[in-house]
Amino acid sequence: MEIKKASDSLTIMTNIVLPNETNSLRNLFGGELLAKMDRCASISAARHCARRVVTASVNHVSFNHPIPEAGIVVLESKVSRAFSTSMEIYVDVWLDDPIKGEKIHTNEGIYTFVAVDEFNKPVPIPQMEPETDLEKERFAAALRRKELSLILSGRMKPQDSVELRKLFCEQPQ
Repeated sequence: MEIKKASDSLTIMTNIVLPNETNSLRNLFGGELLAKMDRCASISAARHCARRVVTASVNHVSFNHPIPEAGIVVLESKVSRAFSTSMEIYVDVWLDDPIKGEKIHTNEGIYTFVAVDEFNKPVPIPQMEPETDLEKERFAAALRRKELSLILSGRMKPQDSVELRKLFCEQPQ
């Protein structure tokens, strides 16, 4: 199976925040943003594996800056790491103000998707090779997040982890 690059899965979505998508403060509802992020991430996942994909989990979302009504929101997603049948997708959200020429990083999220066949059974996917420093950082962190998730769900014993043991158990020499 071929090895893909993170850039192969890059997806960029641009939207304007409409009044019916806002809360009482006239900012984009968090749930609306989560839905947009999930759509963007699902396209990246499908581009990576050329398969149907399903959202397995939303691992992390941060809401760092409000997105106002009429704001232009730009979502950028790409695969941060591929495992055997699942992949982690990192989504960055920006508020784009073309009048002021500013772009503010407002949110980020980490999603996990699984590639499935016509019977909704997981199928193998291509591995991913990071290229940029940011991609390499996110690639390494994805394995730590996966190990932590497996430990917390009881599907891995802490002593069987590789990356987390390096962080918490091994002493520097």
